[in-house]
Amino acid sequence: MLSWALTFLVVALIAAVLGFTTIAGTAIEIAKIIFFVAIILFLISAVMGFMRRGRGPAL
Repeated sequence: MLSWALTFLVVALIAAVLGFTTIAGTAIEIAKIIFFVAIILFLISAVMGFMRRGRGPAL
């Protein structure tokens, strides 16, 4: 998922250099949304992993 955020960031930078400000703005907003979604999913996964580790062996 972070690779998609990086891809949109690169697209935004290239568009900004070429002067396509609307495309650059849209791409950077998409990159930010994907980045924050990835961070939230990582935190949820980490919390669930710590909660599961505290119990005994999974059956």
